[in-house]
Order: sequence, then structure tokens, then C-alpha cells
Amino acid sequence: MSYTTDRQPQGLPYCFTNKLREAMIAELIAINDYAYHISRSDIKDINEVLYHIMEDEKRHYGMFLKLLRKYDPVQYSRYIEAKEHVELNKNAKHINIREKHSEDSLLNFIRLDIKGELEAIILYEQHLIEIPHKDIKQTFIDVIADEKEHVEELTLVLMHYDKDKYGPIE
Repeated sequence: MSYTTDRQPQGLPYCFTNKLREAMIAELIAINDYAYHISRSDIKDINEVLYHIMEDEKRHYGMFLKLLRKYDPVQYSRYIEAKEHVELNKNAKHINIREKHSEDSLLNFIRLDIKGELEAIILYEQHLIEIPHKDIKQTFIDVIADEKEHVEELTLVLMHYDKDKYGPIE
């Protein structure tokens, strides 16, 4: 069973640890989106911006998981167990699939990425109000600032590559 429908949360997390999980879901969706968009673009400067943002999203995922392990003792114990029992091939290669898409579809991807960043800001600002722990609040504040930066970076890319104007913004 999935917690999301059309990639949007469908529950109301009352427990603050579930708010962290919800934030982790949002970050994973963002990571997947950016990886998908990068794999389908051959425009270097766009890919550099998308990759930079994807690295931030991965860092955000780790920040939220670290807090979840701190506040959920069962989650932490399962982490310790997994570290002891999961063995992965350290020489495994990464898979890279690249399909070319039209400029219009790339612009659509960028608009979807902006939408995702804005949705994350809305979600995280709501969680910020509802969570009592200072370290969790500070993490959300830090991540929100990054997400706002991503909106601006993506908007600059969009405005540079889209022949149409976006009203009064420069």
C-alpha cells in the first residue's frame, strides 16, 4: 500500500515521526524526478543545476532519516540490524540510461520540478508549526531555505530556455 496518490501524501500524520517520514517521501520523489530529468537531457548547464538540486534533496533525505532514527528507537534498532546483516557489492556499477526528449518536454520537467519544490515548502512549513522539537524545527528551516533556493535556480533555467515570458519577473 502506498502512502501517496499521484505522488501526494494521502494521510494526516499526527505523530511527529510520521511527519519526518512524510518529508522523506517528498525528498525521495524529488530525487527520482531530478534523476529522471537529468537522464533525459543533454544540455550541460541545465543538468548541472538539476544535479546540484538533486544532491541537496539527497542530503535532506539523510537529515530527516537521522532525526527519525534519533526519535524512533525501533527505527534506530532496525538500522543497526540492517547494518549488520545487509551486504552489498562494493564494486557494483551505476546504471545510466539517457533518452533524448524535446525542448518542450524538458521545460515541462522544469516546471514540474518547480511545482515539487513549492509543494515541499508548503508541506515543511506546516510541519514546522506542528513539531515541538528544536532540532527538528531547525532541520525543517534549513531544508525550506534550500527548497526556496531551488525554486529560484529552476526559475532562472526556465526563463533562460523558454522563449515565452513569465510576466514581470526578470
